[in-house]
Amino acid sequence: MDRINSDISEYLQHLRNERGLAERTREAYGRDLELLAALLAEQDIHEAASVREAHVRAAVARLHRRGRGGKSLQRFLSSIRGFYTWLIREHRAKHNPAVSVRAPKSPRKLPQTLDTDAVASLLDIPTETPIAVRDKAIMELIYSSGLRLTEVTGLEWDQVDLSGELVTVRGKGNKMRMVPIGRVAIDALKAWRREQVGVSGYEARPVFTSVRGKALTPRAIQARIRHWARHQGIPQRVYPHLLRHSFASHVLESSGDLRAVQELLGHSDISTTQIYTHLDFQHLASVYDKAHPRAKK
Repeated sequence: MDRINSDISEYLQHLRNERGLAERTREAYGRDLELLAALLAEQDIHEAASVREAHVRAAVARLHRRGRGGKSLQRFLSSIRGFYTWLIREHRAKHNPAVSVRAPKSPRKLPQTLDTDAVASLLDIPTETPIAVRDKAIMELIYSSGLRLTEVTGLEWDQVDLSGELVTVRGKGNKMRMVPIGRVAIDALKAWRREQVGVSGYEARPVFTSVRGKALTPRAIQARIRHWARHQGIPQRVYPHLLRHSFASHVLESSGDLRAVQELLGHSDISTTQIYTHLDFQHLASVYDKAHPRAKK
């Protein structure tokens, strides 16, 4: 066994015995480090202490050429840094060759959205049963206020100000934010509140409940939205976050106010919200291609 493989084996035992890491996590570290050893062997490097930054860069470049994405390479480098931190502590290496190496950035995937006509069709469901009234209120609220699924499932009536048309939610990082609710969503919520007592038999604190009065789970809400998308003939896969994406894209498209959309969504960093500017440009490019005489093929 090469010396580096022996070191890797001891490091993985350290992760199990001293760090108490989960088996899956240790296996992920092991795969990354075994791959490192194989790539270093291709460079005729067989000892951890002999590895330099250039060797790590060459390994990352080779994996990138083989199709590894930025996130995968970030994890690969993280595994190497952790390994070398241990080696330095054990006096088996003098420096960490991965500390200054950065993985190539992954291209950000643009979130999908529904256009306004598709949203209108989805929300135009027949409210002939109490459950349908509830489901309409769920979808109207998510699209009206851009709420996350976890914010909807944890919502209680004392967080909803129907007269003031506001909802207060606890978002990521336990941060509270206040978001407007549109008129149509307010009407849908009022209709569901009237039905809810009859369905569950008592005045429930959770806003969205089952027929037994228990708060709906995230999976239940996802299933109900899928049901109505099929019922309304929406060909696209529809899920709660798609309605949140659509809300953000449509508000930005109409207002052009990125900072306001950031506040509405509860993003701590505006760079997270900026992805919707790309969606807006896609819309403009589509209009241009269809309307400008010089753009037609």
